[in-house]
Amino acid sequence: MPVSQFPIAAGDSFPEVSIVILNWNGKLFLQQFLPSVINSTYPRKRIIVADNGSTDDSVAFLKLNFPAIEILESPVNEGYAKGYNTALQKIQSDYFVLLNSDIEVSPGWIEPIISLMQTNTEIAACQPKILSYSAKDTFEYAGASGGWIDSLGYPFARGRVFDTCEKDNGQYNDARPCFWASGAALFIRPVCFFEVAGFDDYFFAHQEEIDLCWRLQRAGYSVYVQPASVVYHVGGGTLPKENKFKTYLNFRNNLVMLCKNYPASQKVWKIFIRLVLDAVAAIKFLADGHGSGFFAILKAHRNFFYWLVFKKKAKNKPGKMQPDKEVKYSGLIIWEYYIKKQKTFSEITASKK
Repeated sequence: MPVSQFPIAAGDSFPEVSIVILNWNGKLFLQQFLPSVINSTYPRKRIIVADNGSTDDSVAFLKLNFPAIEILESPVNEGYAKGYNTALQKIQSDYFVLLNSDIEVSPGWIEPIISLMQTNTEIAACQPKILSYSAKDTFEYAGASGGWIDSLGYPFARGRVFDTCEKDNGQYNDARPCFWASGAALFIRPVCFFEVAGFDDYFFAHQEEIDLCWRLQRAGYSVYVQPASVVYHVGGGTLPKENKFKTYLNFRNNLVMLCKNYPASQKVWKIFIRLVLDAVAAIKFLADGHGSGFFAILKAHRNFFYWLVFKKKAKNKPGKMQPDKEVKYSGLIIWEYYIKKQKTFSEITASKK
């Protein structure tokens, strides 16, 4: 969309937006999607590729074909969380946009979100509407139209519940608060990012953005989705959905996140219930012939307890807690989805929010 449709707040010049693409062996994605980022119409942008120890020729390709792109190089793969923490410390900007390399953007995708965040300074983080690159009328798994979380810490999204991705018929086109903004295309104010100490390095990848957004809300900020901005995500570009390491990270990181962010009055009993439900999921993996998923969950539980005993630190905890800022679903998503057979966000949240 043209800049004029989403003017920056009166009296403001265009703030600088740094689009930071974390790359690990993603030459083909950069070749395919970087031109769409370069063609973004926003007038004051920087495009930075933070290379995370790639072993392909990504960096050489960028230097040869996109010499204007800024490159930050790390000698090792630090994962999404630490990789971005390392890179963002080296960048000064009014806004960061953390963008996956496997995303196609439209020319005017930046303006609606910056306009919204300039108008409402309580918004620390915001995401666009994320549709599937392969089915552009369908919401994509990683964020859809704004991330939510249920009473036991299961994440889902407006337009995606577990593995059910809805068709986009404009049903979730309103800009509104959400619980988490997708790390696939995350707009964030640097001052807010660093105030809560950024991502948790221990997460490596997966659910680190949910943990970050939870801490931002606990610190008094809001998280939003602005569907007037649309991007198209390939998904699974780094770790395929069936990857046992991905299963391990999701289960481990979710438990760590709950332990870090639940109030003391809820922490013990809710995490106990989650451990039981995780065990049920592990048994289902085994019954379905997916032994790797079974052992990934066992490893996740083992390493959660290891973190609890040896690794747990005060890092990433905000100094104050304002739970009234949190946008949560008060029900239990697995009950609604698997027992009541309600598959869409609007069905599930019709009676409870």
